[in-house]
Amino acid sequence: MSEQFSSILLERAVSEFAKLPGIGRKTAMRLVLHLLQQDTMAVEAFGNAIITLKHEVKYCKVCHNISDTEICRICNNPQRDASTVCVVENIRDVMAVEATQQFRGLYHVLGGIISPMDGVGPGDLQIDSLVQRVAGGGVKEVILALSTTMEGDTTNFYIYRKLEKMNVKLSVIARGISVGDELEYADEITLGRSIVNRTPFTGAN
Repeated sequence: MSEQFSSILLERAVSEFAKLPGIGRKTAMRLVLHLLQQDTMAVEAFGNAIITLKHEVKYCKVCHNISDTEICRICNNPQRDASTVCVVENIRDVMAVEATQQFRGLYHVLGGIISPMDGVGPGDLQIDSLVQRVAGGGVKEVILALSTTMEGDTTNFYIYRKLEKMNVKLSVIARGISVGDELEYADEITLGRSIVNRTPFTGAN
């Protein structure tokens, strides 16, 4: 045990918090000490929420978004336009697009983007399920809303080749999102305009 810590339990808790993305040792220490100052019920509620999330969370059978049920609230909402599907990299991107309040269609979460350098190929993503979803009928437009990086563009082109012979309109979000930017970090106004002002995807975008 480091001499910095007077308790193995404290050191262990700080080490676990420090494993979270964007959390360094100092921030981890502050978080742990904050929890120690809370009453037991509050800390147990915090811990139980995380444990319950891990054990009981589901992924929507239609769009692969996080859900409490087999089909998520967005896919189940009759007010949404089921003929328009917005393809995003991850669940954070769904939240980013929803925050714009400019999109009333459905989503398809790929679970990543094609990145050979990271060992991620098309088979590791929810691309085949997207193709099956479009082939099943009812989808008139697929909006490719992936990060404007080389990997995002590669994934866009791969999906384009998979869907180009199907009777579906393919669009890409307008380049109000700077090249190299990730969707979740775009401000709501810029992202909203990029969705509204989307352009046809031809494979040469």
